[in-house]
Amino acid sequence: TARMPVIKHYDGVCHVYVAPSADQEMAVKVILNSKCQKPGVCNALETLLVHQDIAAEFYPRLAKALEEAQVEMRADAAALAHLGGLAKPATEEDWSAEYLDLILAIKTVSSLAEAVVHINRYGSHHTDSILTCDRAEAEQFMHEVDSAVVLHNASTRFNDGGEFGFGAEIGISTDKLHARGPMGLAELCSYKYLIDGEGQVR
Repeated sequence: TARMPVIKHYDGVCHVYVAPSADQEMAVKVILNSKCQKPGVCNALETLLVHQDIAAEFYPRLAKALEEAQVEMRADAAALAHLGGLAKPATEEDWSAEYLDLILAIKTVSSLAEAVVHINRYGSHHTDSILTCDRAEAEQFMHEVDSAVVLHNASTRFNDGGEFGFGAEIGISTDKLHARGPMGLAELCSYKYLIDGEGQVR
């Protein structure tokens, strides 16, 4: 209910987008780490986006790993076709859910542009990652996704004050003024200038 700008530690609806050129073995490892390493935190993966060109090959491979990790999958129709009975249908609410649990929403997209639109619409501007071997595609994603931390070929779990070398983390800000991303003590400080003079004038 604050009426002035505040710094807040807020929702983490984090995404990983798997592009056609992604190293699929690496992708499975990054997804498992992002979702399972500590699922009840704000930088854990909540929605996975997979490009349609690799869906038939990648989904069965991923599903096996997620099943072994006891992750509940909630998928769109295109993903369900490849996940078989291992997943349940996703609802509109799943795309903006912060589960903080071993639950993962899975959506198939037709392009990088569709992935970016989905993330900017349903995400919380916290942490999002692209898995790709195409550097130009990675740079486009990193510039167009409007989030505090955007990663290339790395787990969302790296968005952390300690991992960034900021010392003890106080929170992760999704705002743009003044602190954004992991906040340490420095981000909670303001400035005061003390100036000694000897009669200087302007």
